[in-house]
Amino acid sequence: MGFEIVVIGTAAGGLKALQTVLWGVQGDFPLPIVIAQHRRRDSELGLCEFLRQHSRLPLSEPEDKEEILPHHVYLAPRDYHLLIEGRSFALSIDEPSAVRPSIDALFESAADAYGRTVIGVLLTRGNRDGVRGLQTIKQRGGVTLLEARETPQRVTHFAEADHLLPLSRMSQVLENLTRPAPVHYVI
Repeated sequence: MGFEIVVIGTAAGGLKALQTVLWGVQGDFPLPIVIAQHRRRDSELGLCEFLRQHSRLPLSEPEDKEEILPHHVYLAPRDYHLLIEGRSFALSIDEPSAVRPSIDALFESAADAYGRTVIGVLLTRGNRDGVRGLQTIKQRGGVTLLEARETPQRVTHFAEADHLLPLSRMSQVLENLTRPAPVHYVI
């Protein structure tokens, strides 16, 4: 299956998890990675600059209507929902959830735009934001990855993920999903 985009969601306390995943992704990673991390409206500027130090790919906060490019990491700007419309971004200040940026808003818009070619990754969770979006990705045929931080009973309460992984394996699974399988010829 050919995937076209990776969306990642994490709660405010997930900075370390996000750093770990970004650092594990190789510099030739073929897909765009779009991140929604919970941040307070009054949070300090500089998260994008900080995360650039932990990414081998170019990383930026997208502008409204900006085209989504491969080999790039995009971080939702603070106090905006980052949505995907077609193959570009839309910024919104609508209030569909208690947090902005909303993981659910990003995941659901990615599922609408990319269907079965989206990979959804839900890292640390501070609330239920992201669960509905991850389920939407799965229902539309995309692949879902969930950080294995909780007991199996509690994880199934959050979402039934295709891959339940420790943080240490998340980047490798992303790499494996996006690379063609080696062809072995029998002579």
